[in-house]
Amino acid sequence: MEAVLGQVEQLPALLAVSRSALVRDWDGLTLDRALEWARYFQHLHNRFRARPQLREALGRRLRRSQPCPLLGFPALGRCPQLLGLALLENRALPPAACRRLLRSLLQPPAAGPASDPRGLGLLARRKAAARLLALPRRGPGPEPQLQVEARLLLSRLRQEAGEAAGRLRGAQEGLQAGEAAGRPCGAQEGQLPWLCGALELLPQPRAFGVVAAALVLLKQGHGAEQAGDRDGDGDGDGSSSPGGYQESAAGEECTAGLLLSWLLGNQERFSAFCLCIPCSHLAFLAGHYSQLCRSYLDLLTGWGRCLHYDPLQGQWVRSCLEKAELSWEELREHFICLCQGSTPLKEQTQAALELLRTQDGDFRVRGLSVWTDLLMEIGYSCMDTKATKKLKKSSKSG
Repeated sequence: MEAVLGQVEQLPALLAVSRSALVRDWDGLTLDRALEWARYFQHLHNRFRARPQLREALGRRLRRSQPCPLLGFPALGRCPQLLGLALLENRALPPAACRRLLRSLLQPPAAGPASDPRGLGLLARRKAAARLLALPRRGPGPEPQLQVEARLLLSRLRQEAGEAAGRLRGAQEGLQAGEAAGRPCGAQEGQLPWLCGALELLPQPRAFGVVAAALVLLKQGHGAEQAGDRDGDGDGDGSSSPGGYQESAAGEECTAGLLLSWLLGNQERFSAFCLCIPCSHLAFLAGHYSQLCRSYLDLLTGWGRCLHYDPLQGQWVRSCLEKAELSWEELREHFICLCQGSTPLKEQTQAALELLRTQDGDFRVRGLSVWTDLLMEIGYSCMDTKATKKLKKSSKSG
């Protein structure tokens, strides 16, 4: 058994090599050996999956052999697919070895009842999707791969929310309607640890982009999202009825609440998020999520207070360059984007700045209060925007 455990320990190395440039030197014999190892690991999965103690031992050894616990015992059963997908996506694989790989996938040796006939189709769909997502982006908006990752995240959260909501309804059958309505979303308590774990597997900038895209998708209309999901699984959820619509809206609100809880639950994380996401996207989110808007304005206020006026340079400068604070130009851009959003968002932003200016001494000249200067800059920016629109309108009419 110790020999088997030692062999299983090599699976992460096999998959890592299949994604690296080392496959450039692979010939047909090397490829065949790699595929045989993958099928051997699959055989171990089929052999030990009904034996809990051995299954746990294999899983422990597999997790011990990698820096992060990304692979577990179920990965043994998918090893041929994981290896095949990694090799198909690796451009360093020589053409001869790639053709041999495709032939082996089309005609797998010793295909028996344990083989998965959907494996090749799954690989083909994933490869086609990877090629499409790698195409150059055209037009504004998030990149296609980011949108796909956001849709997958929302789909998983909705599934988890539906299951948790069903359990919550069963637990609340004996409660009065008023008491049940006053309770928070029961799905959040169980989902948040899963969400944290899933997002922490991504690099931080990527995780922030996925969360921002998911929040945007939730506000752009869940109808299209639900239609896409129904096309994929063929199941209707009855959301066309009034009761179904209300449940769907409540589910979307619960999903957004989970994402916001993860984002706003850590001040350092939210600060990094606001430094990573473009100002225009942040303004859109602030205009649709009041909780995020309040935290965003508080964060900008803290950054603004770290600026001081340098009379020699005649401008606002950062008081501490080591901290990830915004420069004057960057802070101004954030507030300008907020004031170019919806009317309520603009009014809320200007009211916050006016209150800060009053608390700072209500100065009306430049260089004495950063909030006074920001209000002046925002006023000029709005005037420039109106003049530009007027000029475009007159040029069209002419």
